[in-house]
Amino acid sequence: MASVSLTALATLLVVSSSIVSTAHAQAPAGKAPAMVVQRNGTVPSAKGPEQFFSGPVRVDMLYQPQGPTRASVGAVTFEPGSRSAWHTHPLGQALIVTAGTGWVQEEGGTKIEMRPGDVIWCPPGIKHWHGATATTGVTHLAVTEALDGKNVQWMEKVSDEQYAAR
Repeated sequence: MASVSLTALATLLVVSSSIVSTAHAQAPAGKAPAMVVQRNGTVPSAKGPEQFFSGPVRVDMLYQPQGPTRASVGAVTFEPGSRSAWHTHPLGQALIVTAGTGWVQEEGGTKIEMRPGDVIWCPPGIKHWHGATATTGVTHLAVTEALDGKNVQWMEKVSDEQYAAR
């Protein structure tokens, strides 16, 4: 129940201002803005592209930016041993862990364990990776803003040696 509540709360907090902004922009003059509801299951899940991920990864885009907002929200699920490639974000990224156990690592730093309820802030331009532990999958919400239409700069894959290192 806690992970469902966390997911709903995080999505509501991040997306609500964006939806309101979009609704205001679309409302006719003198009319109250209309709420926008995206029904669960209307956007298909996608497989994480092999050039950016190692192992099975599922990406469920919960919100794509519209109107003046730049924030997107995706639920990313990593199977045990799966991980992202090294990457950076021009405006940073917040990860909100909703299930399982995973790792996140900044270049030159040590791996940090992440568990449900943890919120990780990856500052702009910091090279990092994140994913599942070797034995346990993990799901997190990835909240990312785009700068000039781009929200990520992908780099080389995390090697097996880098992944296994402490």
